[in-house]
Amino acid sequence: MQLDNRAQTLLKALVERYIADGQPVGSRALSKISGLDLSPATIRNIMADLEELGYVASPHTSAGRVPTPRGYRIFVDTLLTVQHIDEQTVGAQLRLQSPQPQKMITSAAQMLSSLSQFAGVVSSPRRESVFQQIEFLRLGEKRILLVIVAPNGDVQNRLLLTEVDYTPVQLVQSANYINQNYGGLAFDEVHARLQNEVRQLRDDMGRLMQVAVEAGSEAMADDSDNMVIAGERNLLSVSDLSSNMTSLRQMFDMFEQKTGLMQLLDVSSKASGVQIYIGGESSLVPMDEMSVVTAPYTANGKIVGTLGVIGPTRMAYERVIPIVDITAKLLSNALSHN
Repeated sequence: MQLDNRAQTLLKALVERYIADGQPVGSRALSKISGLDLSPATIRNIMADLEELGYVASPHTSAGRVPTPRGYRIFVDTLLTVQHIDEQTVGAQLRLQSPQPQKMITSAAQMLSSLSQFAGVVSSPRRESVFQQIEFLRLGEKRILLVIVAPNGDVQNRLLLTEVDYTPVQLVQSANYINQNYGGLAFDEVHARLQNEVRQLRDDMGRLMQVAVEAGSEAMADDSDNMVIAGERNLLSVSDLSSNMTSLRQMFDMFEQKTGLMQLLDVSSKASGVQIYIGGESSLVPMDEMSVVTAPYTANGKIVGTLGVIGPTRMAYERVIPIVDITAKLLSNALSHN
C-alpha cells in the first residue's frame, strides 16, 4: 500500500528518532520533530494506521511506538536520505597499497569496523579450481599427502587414505600423467575426462587419480577461511544485540560457524550495488535485532567477493550505506590495479 506524504513523514521521523535514542516514540514527540502542522489526534490516527499496516508496533511497556522490520524496509528503500561521505576521507583510512590481496581484504574489514563502530566483514575471492600441478608424497602405508599447486602459486595439501599401498614409483607415474594431460584445467573438468579415460589405465592407478581429483576439487572449493571479520567485540557494547544470553549465543554462533554469513554474502554477490538485510524480515539474518549492509566488489570488472557491515537493526543507515559503497569501490579499484 502506498503511504501518503503525511504518513511517510511521520514514519521517517519515528524511525530516525528511534535509531537516535532507542526509546519508543510518542505522538507528542512526533508532533514536535516531524514539522507537520497536525493535531495530536490526527497524528495518533495516522500512527494507528501505520501500526495496522505493520510498519510500527507498540511495546507493552510504553504508549510510544517502534519501527518493525517492515517499517525499516520502507525507510531504507524510499525515505532514507544518505549522507555524503568523501571518498578521500574513507580512502585515507584504507591501507590498500599491498602486493598481497589478502592484506587488502583484511584492511577493508578493519576499516569498515572502524568507521561504522560495528563489525566489518569481507568474503575473500573464491579460489579457482584450476591447478598447475600436483604431487603425491608417501607418508606411510596407505597414507599419501596430495600437494596441489595453483597457477598463482597457492599451495593446498590434503591427506589421502587409500585402499592400496602405492609405491613411490607409482605415485610419481600417476602425478606425471595428471600433470602432463590435465595441468592448467579445473578439477571438475579433469574428473569428467578421467571417467572416460580411466578404463585405459591400470585399475589401481586410475583409482588413485580419481581419489586425488575429488580431494583436489574439495580442497579448492573449501571456503572455511574465505571470510575476514573485524570488530566483533564492538557488538558487545550494543545493548540491542547483547541484552540477554539468547541474543549473545546467537551472535557468537553466527561468528563461529560462519556458514550463514557466507550464504548471505554469496546471495549479495549476485546482486548489484548496496543490499540491506534486516533481521526479522530476511531469513538470512540470524537475529531479529540485527541488520547487514553489503556490497559486492570486483577485480578487473568481475565480481569476486562481498563486503559489509554487521550491526543492530537500529543503525544509522544513512551513514553506513555510503561507507560500505565507497569501501567496495576502493577495494575494487585496488585489486584491479594490483
